[in-house]
Amino acid sequence: MSKVYFSTWQDELVDNRDKPSSSWQEASFKLPENYNPNTPSKAFIGWNGFALFDAEVDVVRLATEYAAQYQIYSEACGRCAPGRWGGKILYDLLDKIARGEGELSDLESLKETASTMTNTSKCEIGKTVPVPILNLIEYFEDDFSALIEDKKPSKDYNQKDNEYFTKVTAPCMDMCPAHVDIPAYIEEVKDLRLDDSLKSTRETMPLAHSCGRVCPHPCEDACRRTNLDEPISIMELKRVGADYEDTHSLNWFHPTEPKPKIGKKVAIIGSGPAGLTGAYYLAIDGVDCDVYEELPVLGGEVAIGVPEYRMPIGKYNQDIDLVKSLGVNFIVNTKVTADMMVQFEKDYDAILIATGTRISKKIRANNERPEINGYWPAIPFLDQINLHDKYGIGESVDLTEKTIVCVGGGFTSMDVVRCAIRAKAKRVVMLYRRDDKTIINNTSYEEYHEALEEGVEFIFQTAIEDIITDKSDNLKQLKVNKFELVQGKDGGRPQLQKIDGADFFIDADYLIPAVSQDADLSHLPKEWEINQTSWRTIKTDGTTYMTNRDGIFAAGDCEYGPMTIVNAVGQAKRAASVMTRYLTTGSASLNNNEIMEDHLRKLRVYDKNEKVTGWLPGLKRQVSEKLSVEKRIDNDREVNFGFTQQEAIVEAQRCMRCYYIAMVAV
Repeated sequence: MSKVYFSTWQDELVDNRDKPSSSWQEASFKLPENYNPNTPSKAFIGWNGFALFDAEVDVVRLATEYAAQYQIYSEACGRCAPGRWGGKILYDLLDKIARGEGELSDLESLKETASTMTNTSKCEIGKTVPVPILNLIEYFEDDFSALIEDKKPSKDYNQKDNEYFTKVTAPCMDMCPAHVDIPAYIEEVKDLRLDDSLKSTRETMPLAHSCGRVCPHPCEDACRRTNLDEPISIMELKRVGADYEDTHSLNWFHPTEPKPKIGKKVAIIGSGPAGLTGAYYLAIDGVDCDVYEELPVLGGEVAIGVPEYRMPIGKYNQDIDLVKSLGVNFIVNTKVTADMMVQFEKDYDAILIATGTRISKKIRANNERPEINGYWPAIPFLDQINLHDKYGIGESVDLTEKTIVCVGGGFTSMDVVRCAIRAKAKRVVMLYRRDDKTIINNTSYEEYHEALEEGVEFIFQTAIEDIITDKSDNLKQLKVNKFELVQGKDGGRPQLQKIDGADFFIDADYLIPAVSQDADLSHLPKEWEINQTSWRTIKTDGTTYMTNRDGIFAAGDCEYGPMTIVNAVGQAKRAASVMTRYLTTGSASLNNNEIMEDHLRKLRVYDKNEKVTGWLPGLKRQVSEKLSVEKRIDNDREVNFGFTQQEAIVEAQRCMRCYYIAMVAV
């Protein structure tokens, strides 16, 4: 809810023009009433309408500035005449009226131009820019007409006090935690400008090889193409540019030239996705970085946790080498201690904590003890498999004739059961408290069905009650409870309820808990008194990612809890940006682009109820070739081959280029 003077956002008309501010009706949407904590907004305008927070807003100049910002975009785009020339006409007419030189016929020309743009522009930004402008003319036509009749400029036309902040976004970009410019890299795949496609990705996402393979692609849940037929295969199109760079042995496609060194140095704790991302963007900004890694290899849990069949380590190493190419210094086999952190604070200008969550949580069953022979938590299980299979470190895992029971429902548990299949287990069972729809939401449709194809048994709405061992403390059996969904009282949310008499037993050789992980924060000096969340993660302000201790930042799993690669990347990209400003100005603050990102995320760009028209429906989503079950079940060959060039072009052509533009006036 937002307190507004007037709003047309998403067809909701809120008109408080004749009411005292104390009795203003609120809008139903989270509109940006305050641009930042110290600055109230005067107005917000975007693809779905506009909102005025101040009765004194100059609506004519607001429309003019919005058209001006769009013209900058349309000049750079130039994809279609209605969008490009229509935008210029809109601006010219509005500016003519705003400076006091307009004619009444200009209002009709504005309406005609806006209608043409809406009906004939190729992409959404050209179609939607006229929407709020027409709304302003409709509800404040007297303001426009008065300037025309009196031949005078609008009241704020020559004022320099007002500021206007603009952000171009898209539903997929907004949903992506790293805010990757998805329509751009898809457009560049379509045009076979694969180097530019990769540069567009790396503007905010340096791990293109990795996230082109193992990202849960929340962007696809916000793809407007879903409202027409099927979402674009956004994740697989991301890897096209990365694989092009790799297979052709090309030089690194950095999004920008690295800046000169600024004479500042940062310590980064952890070389997983958050650490790598932070190091990459800090190095791009001219900051020297030392990255400390506890493991003998670089890449953190992704390197030794994500199996080879999902993401070949050579591809991840390409992302790591990209970061190395900027001169980032890596120190492995180094577990950072509290004493070291105290020294780091003296030796470095700032610290980014980017450690993961590598302590497996218990499943809370009776007799659950780590010393049981056969109790094998997910993280050490995956460590042993992947350190051996990827790096030749340690012993191999052979599960021949063994029964494995995994408890979980996320990516880690999926990795466990599919690795167990490849380690020749006789039977592999996953127990999960909820249903198959939830497990697909937690992971992906492809991951779940590929596991089914490989022979994993899923038993849903279950939980282990007792762990049964023999006299030598060897795991023998698991007593499992069965649950059902029962409608909550008074129509509330359905709840899981144990089914009496439905318990059953599973003979098992290994029990692998994979329900979640905790962070190890033993390296934080107690005297620093770093605030922690109730989940025992590092507490930051959630926007700049600085802790309550000056100069100490945190991003990734250690800040939020177990998350996806793309979430960790998004946090670390923001943290690196803030850290650069902290190092150069002494202030941990957001830039205008980041402030607008946060406003749009709260507003929610994607509308799942929108009826999409004007596009050809029924264009099938391309599906890349997968390695057959027979050819993958006993080895670590990559399962997904990725798109061929022709498949990539055809899939990229399905993109509707759903850019929108939003602006806040302060």
